[in-house]
Amino acid sequence: QVRLVESGGGLVQAGGSLSLACVASGNTGNIELRAWYRQTPGEPRELVAQFTNGGTTNYADSVKGRFTIARDNAKNTMYLRMNDLKAEDAASYFCQAASLTQIYWGQGTQVTVSS
Repeated sequence: QVRLVESGGGLVQAGGSLSLACVASGNTGNIELRAWYRQTPGEPRELVAQFTNGGTTNYADSVKGRFTIARDNAKNTMYLRMNDLKAEDAASYFCQAASLTQIYWGQGTQVTVSS
């Protein structure tokens, strides 16, 4: 089994920065840490940033230029650096990993942005 644990969420003022981390544990040999998503109550989960096939990155238009996704495979850890946070970035942030046959999710970390 694979477990993903996100951390780094919290309360930040608009214009501030946060760094999220997602650590994978368990049977991680065949998984890829792949993407960050976010979700607000009553809304579907939306893609924020991802690693595409070949290792390039892709971002939602709303976060381009402000967020950066990174990963350290040796540490089984994926990161999301969020700069210039806006009120609309407030959400629960989830990391996603995948094997050939299964997708895994963390439990989420809450980001709150005060204006």
